[in-house]
Amino acid sequence: MKALVIYDSFFGNTEQIARAVGAAIGNALASHAEVQTLRVGDVKAEHLAGLDLLVVGSPTRAFSASPATKAWLKSLAPNSLRGIKVAAFDTRADMNDVNSRTLTTFVKLFGYAAEPIANSLTKRGGTLVVPPEGFFIKDKEGPLKDGEIERATAWGRQIAAKV
Repeated sequence: MKALVIYDSFFGNTEQIARAVGAAIGNALASHAEVQTLRVGDVKAEHLAGLDLLVVGSPTRAFSASPATKAWLKSLAPNSLRGIKVAAFDTRADMNDVNSRTLTTFVKLFGYAAEPIANSLTKRGGTLVVPPEGFFIKDKEGPLKDGEIERATAWGRQIAAKV
C-alpha cells in the first residue's frame, strides 16, 4: 500500500499535524505500507503513481485552504483520484478562544479549509474515508493547542483502519 500525506504550513503547525498523521498511518499499517509526508510544493506527478491513500492538509487562511494547496488541487485532472482513498484536514483557530462576533459569523458563513479540500478530492474521483477534521492552534500563529498531536495520531489510526 502506498500512502501520501500532503500539507502546506506557514508557522509549522500544519506540518506537525501532517507528520503525526503520516506516522500514525505508517505505524498502524506497519510493513504493509509506504507512507510519505510532503509539503505541497514538493509533490510531483510521480508521487501520485500507484497511490492508494491521499491525505491533504492546509492551514485555514481567509476561511479556505492556502493558495498553494488550492492551486495544487486545481491542477489535478478530473478523475485523477479514481480508486484512491482520501482524507482532508486543516489547522484553525478555536472559535471558543476568539472573542469576535464578526469572525465567528464569518466562520459560520464561510467555514474552514478541510471541507473544501475534501470536496475537491472527491470531485476528482477520490473516496472519502473519514470526515474532514480540524486541529486547533492557539493565537494566530500557534502553537498547537494541547492534545492536538495526540488527536492527529488518533485520526491517522482511524484513517488506516478504513484502508
